[in-house]
Amino acid sequence: MATYIVLLGPPGVGKGTQAVLLAQTLQLAHVSSGDLFRENIKNQTELGKLAKSYMDKGELVPDDVTIAMIRERISRPDCQAGVILDGFPRTPKQADALDAMLAEFGGQVNVVPYITASEEVLVERTSGRWSCRAQGHVYHEKFNPPKQAGVCDVDGSELYQRDDDKKETVANRIRVYFEQTLPLVGYYRELGRLVEINGAQTMEQVTADLLASLKKLDKRPLSPS
Repeated sequence: MATYIVLLGPPGVGKGTQAVLLAQTLQLAHVSSGDLFRENIKNQTELGKLAKSYMDKGELVPDDVTIAMIRERISRPDCQAGVILDGFPRTPKQADALDAMLAEFGGQVNVVPYITASEEVLVERTSGRWSCRAQGHVYHEKFNPPKQAGVCDVDGSELYQRDDDKKETVANRIRVYFEQTLPLVGYYRELGRLVEINGAQTMEQVTADLLASLKKLDKRPLSPS
């Protein structure tokens, strides 16, 4: 049976990095909803054009369009063993739709690791990021500083801080994430699939805790605990 993992975590907690590491370790496909949207829009697929028509008007892309993209992606050969979903679902309604879709594939959401940390830690991690103007190489003023302040080690271009990496913006993004994700966290906790992971630890320890949580995969049908 294929393994389906939903990975949750706020901005700055390292969820994207952990998703890639897990995918490599478990030999599962990493399906990022953000990457999927960009791929469909870039390739001008019918779903991409439809999604862009809403985005161009500043409207939210309807759930059925997003679900259709996810369905097409996990039907590809590289997803036969299962997937790690990153960025989807975002609401209990989307989680219900995901359940129904995975049932058609003969599977279910097996476990939902929720990597989290205090707002203070998340702001410190995210607001210290700087990018180079030439090729977008990323640095962190505390955890990964450049050899020369303000200059990229790789290509020598100027380093700058994106608006969405500034402290005030980061703090707001984190608060919004927790507010919006709280119902989804409750949804999966009630089903007995949520596993909380301390994201304030080192990257290696977070990975170890994630792998330990996945050894407890429950293959039974989802049902409230």
